[in-house]
Amino acid sequence: MPKFIPYNHDQNAMVVINFRDQLQPGTFEHAIHYLIHEKLDLSIFDYAYRNKDGGRPAYNPAILLSVVLFAYSKGITSSRE
Repeated sequence: MPKFIPYNHDQNAMVVINFRDQLQPGTFEHAIHYLIHEKLDLSIFDYAYRNKDGGRPAYNPAILLSVVLFAYSKGITSSRE
């Protein structure tokens, strides 16, 4: 089992934004979140993370995939934009 950096969608950022509250039902962002976290089996990525016994925890592939899909939906195809 790989180690991932823990995340919580209910956490507050420094500007007091609750990320769970930003995902309004019926929006595209909510659909992305639901599909990735509830319907997709992302266990295929677990083999690539061999950090169970040591090393730094990795970012969860579900979070990374959510960011990439949301960016593409907004037309952002480069990390420099």
